[in-house]
Amino acid sequence: MTRPKEAAAKLTSRERMLRALNRQQADHTPCCFMNFRALRERHNNDFYELVKAERAMGLDSELIFPTFAGTRPPEHPVLRGLPIRLHPDVKIREWYEDDPDGWRILHKEYTTPAGPLTTSMRQSDDWPFGDHIPFADDHMVPRAVKPLITEPEDLEAFQYLLIPPAEQDVAKFREEVGQGRAFADEHGVLLTGMMGVGPDMATWLCGMQDLMMLTMEQPGFITDLLEMIHGWNMQRMELVLSAPVDLYIRRAWYEGCDVFTATFFRESILPHLKMETALAHERGAKFGYTCTSGTVPMLDAYLEADLDVLIGIDPLQDRIMDMPRVREKLGGRICLWGGVSTMTVEEETDEQRIRLAVTEAIETLGPDGLILSPMDICIDSPRTWHNVDILIDEWRRHC
Repeated sequence: MTRPKEAAAKLTSRERMLRALNRQQADHTPCCFMNFRALRERHNNDFYELVKAERAMGLDSELIFPTFAGTRPPEHPVLRGLPIRLHPDVKIREWYEDDPDGWRILHKEYTTPAGPLTTSMRQSDDWPFGDHIPFADDHMVPRAVKPLITEPEDLEAFQYLLIPPAEQDVAKFREEVGQGRAFADEHGVLLTGMMGVGPDMATWLCGMQDLMMLTMEQPGFITDLLEMIHGWNMQRMELVLSAPVDLYIRRAWYEGCDVFTATFFRESILPHLKMETALAHERGAKFGYTCTSGTVPMLDAYLEADLDVLIGIDPLQDRIMDMPRVREKLGGRICLWGGVSTMTVEEETDEQRIRLAVTEAIETLGPDGLILSPMDICIDSPRTWHNVDILIDEWRRHC
């Protein structure tokens, strides 16, 4: 089929990405890696240099914004964007002890005006923070001896750990707005606001298994916790959206049916999600939702939430992924970002399988309304770079 002249013309990366986000025809399907960590770390975690490197490779790109907090802030390494600040009256004490089984147990206490909150972690050999426990990180979940939030009585003290962006952070954000917009315009790429969060924060605070049980045994408690996180998140959203940005992304890695039932999602998570998408749209931004597993049972909820793009479609990581069903249900209504598995790029030894994965992704999920991408590319190895070259070459063949 001949494409319209307006779509056949050469587009900037930003124009191409916006067409995909709007489920419109473009000059070709964009390819934008959702998290190219291996390349980013080669450029000292500088998002501006990452954009230049991705564009030099022929990829589409986006400037993740704000960047001043760094990609791995010490207190919340997995939550990019604005720093997390505590109430000025909160005091922190950390110490450790060795238990009889040979583990070093790290302890942290937050003393708040409403009382103390404590957490304890096993310091495994691969614990990356020394004798320190950060506020929020994936490493905490499987190593927690005692999670920070365990009962409803903890919530009164917890309110002092989630406060609006501090004045110095707002000022620094305002300083970077002009630089970020000018850079995005110069290089023709999206300006993407980071990063919203909801139940992922609850996972870090409560532990995954405990959180799953609490949603069934004390759903009101977890609903109240999520309400607190949502209110705090909306304050941070308001600031980032004021840039303005083209796209705002909420991390939702742990919001699939692997953790939550569809009923709990609809009753306690979906209302917040709808308010966040409405706020983004009110501010003129698209709303992206990153979840790589357990999404298929939630597709109707995503439509109801009015998402613009579902990020993280991985045909191997998600054990129940059904790409034809996702396309049938969401195609033309929600942009689809992904299609190729991380494992394919980092581990595959058969070139034809990589090419087939790219072809299947484009033919099943696209070509319009698709942003082709593997998930996290973290391993910096000769195999990874060889396979990235194959993926890009096959994508170009389809272009």
